[in-house]
Formats: sequence, C-alpha cells, structure tokens
Amino acid sequence: MHLCGTLLLILIIAAHDAVHAGRIYGGRKAHGRPYMALVERHMGDGKPKYCGGFLLRDNFVMTAAHCSASSYSVFLGIHDALKKSEAQHISVEKAFMNPIYDDKTLKNDLLLLKLSSKAKLNSKVACISLARPEDEEPKDCSLAGWGRTEHSKGYNSHTLMEVNVSVSQCESPKQGDYFYCVNGKKGGQSGDSGGPLVCEKEKVYGVVSGRTEAVQYYSKIPIHQKWINRIMNSQ
Repeated sequence: MHLCGTLLLILIIAAHDAVHAGRIYGGRKAHGRPYMALVERHMGDGKPKYCGGFLLRDNFVMTAAHCSASSYSVFLGIHDALKKSEAQHISVEKAFMNPIYDDKTLKNDLLLLKLSSKAKLNSKVACISLARPEDEEPKDCSLAGWGRTEHSKGYNSHTLMEVNVSVSQCESPKQGDYFYCVNGKKGGQSGDSGGPLVCEKEKVYGVVSGRTEAVQYYSKIPIHQKWINRIMNSQ
C-alpha cells in the first residue's frame, strides 16, 4: 500500500529499496473471490490506510509484511469498499511478521493477522488454500485488489478489480529464490499490496510485494510453509 513517490526503482535482492506494489492495471471488475480481505491499517497519524489480504482460516488473514501498522482490522465479504457497513468487520488480535522479512528488498514479505473473533463463513466469505512446496510451479495466475487502476487518476478503486497474469522467469536466480516474477505493466500496483497471486488449482502462490517499471514481484508462499503452519497451529 505504500507508494514511494513516482519513481520506479529497480528491485535488487542484495541492496536497494523496492517500490511497493500498486494498482490493478489492465484489469476488470472482479466476480466472486470470497477469500479477499480489505485490511485497514491504523497508523500513528490517525488516518487509516489499506492493503489487500486473503482469508486462510476463519481466524487468520495473510497480507504483506510491508503493510505494517500500529494495529489492524479487516473487512470480509466486501466487493465495494464504499459499502463497508455491509461487510464483516473484525479487529486483529495479533500480528505475526515473518521473522526474516527484509524491508529493504521485500524478501519474505509475509504477515499473518490473527482475528479477534472467527469469521462467519458463507457464500461471500470463504477461505483459500495455499500452494505447498511440492506443487507445480505456477504459470497462469490472477490477482485482485482495490488498488489504483489506469483509469482512477491517482485514487484507489472502490470496486474490487481482477486481472490475469503469466508468471515469467525472474532476471536472476536470487530473485527467483524469493519471488514469482510477472513482466509488463498489467497487474498489481499501488493499493493492491498484500493481495494473493492465485494460480493452479485455485491456490495462493504469492503475495503482491513490489514492482519496477517492467516487472512485478510476488513473495513466494510455499517456501514459508513451516512458519505459516507453526503460527496458525499454535494459536
């Protein structure tokens, strides 16, 4: 959800800052996607900011670690961000940041949010499965979010948008160790951070993390399976 000015900086694993991911560019209005969560971040200045997220269990949501805040709440079963009163609004009891998250390179950019009460699962609110290390590498994927679009002129979209993307080989093996890469402008941009990269068999493979002018980066989920299971099973 952070937007680092208008500069698009190259994401290099070893050294430089990354531009946090943004808008659904080249997308369309989403249909379904009951696992989507709108994560409200409560900041020190009193002005809420937003990231995407997704429901893993009835009491856990995943988002991006760079969507950090002093506290959080989530909206579930929401399609139009202007109609929050129609959604399930649940505060977050505890946040678990990936212990090896690197805020300079966005490696390991995962954050688990434990909800203060369980979500009520129904046709509009449902959990989604995560890809496992033994699953096939993703190729044809999609993502959704409330971020900026090419038509929103600097403002986030109030309607959930979605777009199809194809995973490409990253520029370097080091990038490929931590990220799934998508070439081109079409995909997530400002406001979509933390949203899911949904691929084969409707599983989440990655989290919207960062982008350059030419490449989008999605933090890999399967490599963190042990950490994810340990946190959720201990709560």
